[in-house]
Amino acid sequence: MSQILSLAVPAVVLLGWAVRARYGVVAVAGAAGVVSVVATAGVWAAGRWAESDRWPGVVGLLELALLLLLLLLALRAEDGRRSAAAAWTIGGAVALWPSRFAVIVGPGEALTLFGFGSVFALPAVLAGLYLRGLDETRRRSVAAARRAQRLELAHDLHDFVAHDVSGMVAQAQAGMVLAASDPIRAAALFERIEKAGLQALASLDRTVHLLRGEEADGAERGPQPGLAELGALTDRFAESGGATVRLDVPPDQPGIPREVAATAYRIVVEALTNVRRHAPAARVVDVRVRREGRRLEVTVQNDGGGPQPSGPRLGEARRGGSGLAGLAARVEALGGSLASGRTGADSWRVTATMPLEGR
Repeated sequence: MSQILSLAVPAVVLLGWAVRARYGVVAVAGAAGVVSVVATAGVWAAGRWAESDRWPGVVGLLELALLLLLLLLALRAEDGRRSAAAAWTIGGAVALWPSRFAVIVGPGEALTLFGFGSVFALPAVLAGLYLRGLDETRRRSVAAARRAQRLELAHDLHDFVAHDVSGMVAQAQAGMVLAASDPIRAAALFERIEKAGLQALASLDRTVHLLRGEEADGAERGPQPGLAELGALTDRFAESGGATVRLDVPPDQPGIPREVAATAYRIVVEALTNVRRHAPAARVVDVRVRREGRRLEVTVQNDGGGPQPSGPRLGEARRGGSGLAGLAARVEALGGSLASGRTGADSWRVTATMPLEGR
């Protein structure tokens, strides 16, 4: 009978471990603790073990090791009443285990048993709580990284797709006016609208590819546009019927970090988009990129001149936005600063300064 009771807990642990995916580690730990207490009560009824009985002693030590391991796993896996109940049950089972060899007489021996259980269970409790803390930290880090990736992809959509779509809307508005009076120019506008639409679709495809890559194999992001692409950007803006862009970027810009160059490109994209949306009467936009010592300075300024066009403005359908605010946070993360504001009656300037070395 004693040998059967000594095998009860290992058998329950093996059975419970086989079905842990369905019931959970905490349930297996609680069941093992209850079976251990019941086995101890059965030993009391059947007769105490003798210290010379090696088989019950060896299996009993295995039972203690399994109980402590389950205690650690239960506290690591879950936080709440269920794990607390399992921990108390296993702690009681460990404390009562020595009573299988001798009768408890008086409060002194009961206190000794409680101390024995605490000494054995405390390291497992601390280890389980520590590992759960590490798991929580890891989960928070992963969630923060995923949120940062989602925000980065949202910024991609805002910076690039919104720029292309706003150009399409501006050209479509102009095409509606020219369709009747100058069909040839209207046809050219529609060709540029098609180009802008393809560019926007390419940006969307790239974003979807990044999302799928993150879910499938964690594919890294491709290279971002930089200073070398500013010429093509300003040409597309001018072709869309916007203001004339005077680009001042030195041809050779060695030693500029990729992150700084990509951020500079985004600043120009956002500034040109805002010119199209909020200052459609602007005639000239000056884009200037200069390396001042160990810092890169980007300035975009429009004159805001000319009569206001008739009809609804592009920006009336969509007020506000978080483009400049998001770029300001990005620039500050690089150790720089971004400012924007009026420089005259209607003109507007965006200025960003970023260090060329690590913050």
